[in-house]
Amino acid sequence: MEENINTINNNSENNVINSNIKPVITRNKNSDRSFTFIFFISFLIALATGIFSGTVTAVILAKYFPNIDRNTVSVVSEQSSVINVVKETNSAVVSIIVESNNPTPQVQPLFNNFFGITTTPQPSTTPQEIAGGSGFLISPNGLILTNKHVASDSSYIYSVVFSDGTKYPATLVAQDPTNDIAFLKINSNKTFPYLKLSSSSYLQVGEQVVAIGYALGQFNNTVTSGIVSGLNRNVTAQDPSTGASESLSGVIQTTAQINPGNSGGPLLDLNGNVVGINSAVDQSAQGIGFAIPINQATSDVQSVEQSGKIVKPELGVRTVAMNSTYQAILGIPYNYGAYITSDVSGDPAVLPNSPAEKAGLQSGDLILSVNGTEINNQNPIFVVIGSQPLNSVVTIKYFRQGKVYTTTATLNLAF
Repeated sequence: MEENINTINNNSENNVINSNIKPVITRNKNSDRSFTFIFFISFLIALATGIFSGTVTAVILAKYFPNIDRNTVSVVSEQSSVINVVKETNSAVVSIIVESNNPTPQVQPLFNNFFGITTTPQPSTTPQEIAGGSGFLISPNGLILTNKHVASDSSYIYSVVFSDGTKYPATLVAQDPTNDIAFLKINSNKTFPYLKLSSSSYLQVGEQVVAIGYALGQFNNTVTSGIVSGLNRNVTAQDPSTGASESLSGVIQTTAQINPGNSGGPLLDLNGNVVGINSAVDQSAQGIGFAIPINQATSDVQSVEQSGKIVKPELGVRTVAMNSTYQAILGIPYNYGAYITSDVSGDPAVLPNSPAEKAGLQSGDLILSVNGTEINNQNPIFVVIGSQPLNSVVTIKYFRQGKVYTTTATLNLAF
């Protein structure tokens, strides 16, 4: 019995002891040192591999992709991009104040509703403000690019106001006879901030843009943003009371709101470069504005900077851009080109003694191409002709009464 009891007690004790046992790992000291050494060597190998691969990558990038700026690559939100554009460009955008010693309603009425120019004529013997618009500097010597309907008359008195309130007198330097473009020059020897001109050729529908201008003729340097909602638009402003009209071809359509008074201000991409000149607002529609592509002003800028005036050849015709609607009305087989016709004022379609008349062009002819360049929304007739050197000879293909003809014209008539 005693033996059995002892056996039972021993088993019970073992059970109790076993229930309290915790795992204990006993390491050999030599094994620990080996493990530490192996881990350290592995770490050094991994570090060396990382440094080597990074160096090789940097060398490859520097050799084969030298233009990549690896120090300034960043991802920014749309909002911060617009804010940065405004900060960088606002100082080069000005409000233009137009005054007259004889403030009569001389500003063309058609611009009141369509282009957003503000007119407030008041009889007075002292200069009175009659209009307001916008502009932007394109050189440090104070040369300003704006709309012709903003700077419309050399007899008017012009002044410009910067965003900080500084005001300077300005002089009308030049106007483009075939486009809504004009230049003012600040009467000062100071050096001014200016904007860089980009190329409008690379604009895409949906691209973000920013418009800055003298909103409503009251709030200088107002900023709006939106997208390019259309390209190569043709728009015509017409005053129903007088029949006077103004056509703009190949313009940019944008949702960046162009308020009355914004005319002449810059349309900017998110790099802060000018891609267009805010020119028109459709008052009958919400959120639709139009800007002249900056490429249409490039030759004017070069001409003014070199000679102080705009010199470009003229064909000597009045035209309207052909489209599907006119094609159906006139019953002709082309929906592109420049159709020669007189306007509602009764001025002749072909100017007397002009290159067009000497080339045999007539009212009712449809100009299809000039020097092989098709005349269409992307290539308006005035842009194609204006880009040719003065006194150059161009080949013109045109349609007349069911047949296509070819003629040549010497562009010896200049504006």
